Amino acid sequence: MRLERAVPSIMDRWNRENGYRQTLTIAIPLVLSMGSVAIMLFVDRMFLTWHSAESVAASMPAGMLNFALMTLFLGTAGYTSTFVAQYKGAGQDQRIGPTVWQGIYIALIGGGILLALVPFAGIFFRFVGHEAAILEDEIVYFRLLCLGATPFIASAAVAGFFSGRGRTWPVMWVNVLATAINAVTDYALIFGNWGFPELGIKGAAIATNISASTQFLVYLALLSRSEYKLQYRSLAGCRFERALFARLVRYGLPNGVQFFIDMIGFTVFILFMGRLGTTPLAAINVAMNLNVLGFLPMIGVGIAVSVQVGQSLGRDRIDLAERSVHSGGHIAFIYMATAAALYWFAPGLLLKPFEAQADAQSFADIRPIAVTALRFIAIFSLFDTLNIVVSSALKGAGDTRYIMFMALLLSSVALVIPSYIAMVLLDADIAVGWSILTAYIIILGFAFLFRYRTGKWKSMRVIEEGVSTPTPASVKKAGAD
Repeated sequence: MRLERAVPSIMDRWNRENGYRQTLTIAIPLVLSMGSVAIMLFVDRMFLTWHSAESVAASMPAGMLNFALMTLFLGTAGYTSTFVAQYKGAGQDQRIGPTVWQGIYIALIGGGILLALVPFAGIFFRFVGHEAAILEDEIVYFRLLCLGATPFIASAAVAGFFSGRGRTWPVMWVNVLATAINAVTDYALIFGNWGFPELGIKGAAIATNISASTQFLVYLALLSRSEYKLQYRSLAGCRFERALFARLVRYGLPNGVQFFIDMIGFTVFILFMGRLGTTPLAAINVAMNLNVLGFLPMIGVGIAVSVQVGQSLGRDRIDLAERSVHSGGHIAFIYMATAAALYWFAPGLLLKPFEAQADAQSFADIRPIAVTALRFIAIFSLFDTLNIVVSSALKGAGDTRYIMFMALLLSSVALVIPSYIAMVLLDADIAVGWSILTAYIIILGFAFLFRYRTGKWKSMRVIEEGVSTPTPASVKKAGAD
């Protein structure tokens, strides 16, 4: 009798609106898309591990610092997806194109600021105090990555045009293309294959920039399709709109700040851990690279939840918004539980690609530290599921300020300060550092869950009410005139 009740319940959860099937329809291309990004990072680190321990040790802190600085603008520009989702749910298609263009303008601002930071890279990394063997690699890698910031950020803004409407396959294919380009150029430029010069970590940065630029150009080409130009004003909406830009900044900037705080806190944590030496830092980089393979695909599920929440609230269907959170949460937990089992029970298998072409003696020192790190990752990755899904639901509604303030508070109190005391003042070992990171992620997840359960997000919207939306016919006529 219980089984008979359970089966219809599962089938109902699968088939109903915003149930498992619909959530997976949106999420699978995004999971594959984020998976391709994870593979791109994985290949970068793997090739750099093959090149030298110094290269892979330098790539994580320099790459994370660059990405952390970009996240302020990446989170703001990428928040177009929530605006697009709510406009789509409210039937205001003609506001979608202009929203995307405001995100591109944010990318131009962010790229300019990153370029202005290039001259200060040497000052910062010398202050951090890493070993001389990796210092110069860190500086070079950071400076070159800053050159590719604008197309990388702008791609996030344009991706919101597709993901916010629930049309996620184009996002996947563009990211797969970018990953393939990055892998090929990595192989050519890091090792000097096919007649190219051997550039090491410099080659990895150049490959990343080529990949990001290609990605943005493909997105622009897709955006110029005739059906998009008519229905969504994908090109005619390129005019700067002060009010719309201000609203995107109002809701998107806290999202960017939260993203920035998370990354800065995590980067500082890695930098503190890096003071233990090149071998521990290389081991941490390897472990975190494997964590990315589990973590980034779940960002895809989070985006799907955010899109469904945004579209449902645009339709004033709170029940459907809640259902999408439950569906996404169940899917994410199953995936992350599988990944956690691999981290805990099969770390040797996961480390084999890194070991394949690395120096045997060097990797023998890296292996035990990386295995310990993977066991900690197995624990906190389960709670990261809660973090990703619930925070994505709140962002889909527009509750970005709470997320920002909570991230600022907990990143300071539960991660950065304890890490500084333990790793710098007390010279604690790596296990203590990983314990601090694990506790931080668990606390953060429950803080977001508490906010979600208060229900305040249900009354939030990011789009304006009562917008006079031009019809496709009027737009066509205006274009003819």
